[in-house]
Amino acid sequence: MTDDQISTPEEFKALAHPIRQRMLFLLGERPATTSQLALTLDTRKGNVSHHLKVLRAAGLVEPAGSRQVRGGTEQYYRRTARRIEIADAQPGPAAAMLRAVSEEFSEAPGDPLLALRHLRLTPEQAERLHDTLLTLVSETEEAEDGQPRYGLLVSFYQQPSASTPE
Repeated sequence: MTDDQISTPEEFKALAHPIRQRMLFLLGERPATTSQLALTLDTRKGNVSHHLKVLRAAGLVEPAGSRQVRGGTEQYYRRTARRIEIADAQPGPAAAMLRAVSEEFSEAPGDPLLALRHLRLTPEQAERLHDTLLTLVSETEEAEDGQPRYGLLVSFYQQPSASTPE
């Protein structure tokens, strides 16, 4: 699996729905069929098929083999990227993606962490913190199958300058 930068309207649209977010989360764990996803997500197979079609069109999932069952063939799907980054800071698509993550976050068991902090940093400090966060996201090793999965959302940005009143 590679890393992926999201930049097209199709990719943002695909990430804007909470079910598609959850599907990507599940497909990062292991490949699954439409039936398996429908059961796990407690929704209809037709609904899952629609969302898989959107994710496939955006290039975020791909076929991962098939198996014969009584009535035909079941197709497995997997996520194409290990990590997803937003390439361009566009308010509309980024807000839609963050809404979907917010819904997942609000349903998370345990004590999820959400923190926002504004800091004054020199350019060198900002670069060092950026690189540290990127390393953390990129190089954290995953545990073996069977362990709980966790979502990690990292954002680092320079705040826009405040307008000076005239």
